[in-house]
Amino acid sequence: MEWQPIFYPVLNREYAVQIAEGWNTKDKFSGYCGIVTRFELSTEYLQKYEIHNVGGFINNELWIPAESLNEFNKQIIGTIEITDVFPGDMFDATKPDEATLLVLKYK
Repeated sequence: MEWQPIFYPVLNREYAVQIAEGWNTKDKFSGYCGIVTRFELSTEYLQKYEIHNVGGFINNELWIPAESLNEFNKQIIGTIEITDVFPGDMFDATKPDEATLLVLKYK
């Protein structure tokens, strides 16, 4: 997102589900759908970034500057896996685009 100065991957599934199900399903920009993904990075690379707690005990995330995203993406080990999909009440399942078809596959 060009307007956002950081990418903030969260560090546990519970927090990711909280965002995807609780926020993204109500957000027009998110298409009223939340998707949780999982991917792996080396501990050595991750140690470059401080862990930020942004609320409750589980709310831990990294703050990756937008200008560092290309390098961050190169550090991903293996594939990015979709673990959970939460289409909200206003999610438009009639759009025949690739993203909608993917959501419906996991629904």
